[in-house]
Amino acid sequence: MQTDWIIDVLADLRSYAEMNGLPATAASLEDATLVALAEVASVQARDRSGAGSAARMGHDGAARQAGNITWLFAGGDNG
Repeated sequence: MQTDWIIDVLADLRSYAEMNGLPATAASLEDATLVALAEVASVQARDRSGAGSAARMGHDGAARQAGNITWLFAGGDNG
């Protein structure tokens, strides 16, 4: 998948933060990783359903654009 790299980068940054005494940064990067995983999965699901390009272009409304994490966690990817 072409978006796996972002997960790897976040993991590297988190490791660096942990090894260099930056626990708050490490915790934030862990949160960012979870958000990125959810968002990537959402985009992939929309792409598989054929709705991905329309959603990214705003044809389903601005709140449904790919990358809108508020919409994602509000259950917006359920249909």
